[in-house]
Amino acid sequence: MAITLIENFRAVFYAPFYAAFALKAFDTEGVEVQLRMSDAADQTLNAILTGTGQVSWGGPMRLLHAWDKNPANGLVSFCEVVGRDPFYLLGRAPNKAFRMQDLAAKRVAVVSEVPTPWYCLQQDLRLAGVDPASIALSPARTMAENVALLRAGAVDVIQVFEPFATRLVDEGVGHRWYTAASRGPTTYTTLNTTRAFIERAPDTVLRMTRAMYRTEQWIATHDGRALAEAIASYMPEIPLQTLAASCDGYKASGVWNTNPLQHREGLEWLRDAMLACGAIRNSCTYDDLSDMRFARQVMDSKAFSD
Repeated sequence: MAITLIENFRAVFYAPFYAAFALKAFDTEGVEVQLRMSDAADQTLNAILTGTGQVSWGGPMRLLHAWDKNPANGLVSFCEVVGRDPFYLLGRAPNKAFRMQDLAAKRVAVVSEVPTPWYCLQQDLRLAGVDPASIALSPARTMAENVALLRAGAVDVIQVFEPFATRLVDEGVGHRWYTAASRGPTTYTTLNTTRAFIERAPDTVLRMTRAMYRTEQWIATHDGRALAEAIASYMPEIPLQTLAASCDGYKASGVWNTNPLQHREGLEWLRDAMLACGAIRNSCTYDDLSDMRFARQVMDSKAFSD
């Protein structure tokens, strides 16, 4: 059965998905998977609901939004790949003893392309006793534009992912203040589909989950250079040295799962962050949005070899 996998957008923290193709993990499991780019990040799940594709990857934030609007939509995740927040706060000056309270007197530029990074940072602020409304935010711009503002001294702190962080640190322009992954599990990227598809093609879902588990285990036992070399063709605009350093940073901070099981506490943290900022109005449970039976099965069986 040929599967169309909808890619959310191209990013370094999605490296495990590109690695699965580069390592032929899906082929090894006997699943023909065709990669297709989403028309827009906020439309990725719609592609699943309308039949453009059968499986997508993306943030459970979208699942939470969709469930909030219609709990009967049948959308679920079945494999977690990015279990921690891949974003950083970079400042113009070093701040090794960073506290969230330090942002109160700074000009801060947050991510505007997608909402999850700001949802999460707002929750970090609240938990530290800081009102997010007290932060002097720069007008919404792209990460690339915010990088230029940091270089020009027009802002003090920016929120970015890789490879922006590595580039700025290497240039001596930016200093890592906060690695969001250090907060612990925050479910960030999963493979998603509908309950109807799972019931229609359980063996396919099992094989895709096993392929991702195989890939997660490979990444766990190889360094950033090996991963960068494997996925370089997916990101030709990033120099290999920068890509390798970015991957090493993500590995060191535990951004990528070593198995496909979604962390319950990670999903609940994200849900609570979205409730707190008003992004969703209704709570839900782990089981409302997750079907982890295949993840547990492949972890129990260990039915593959390196």
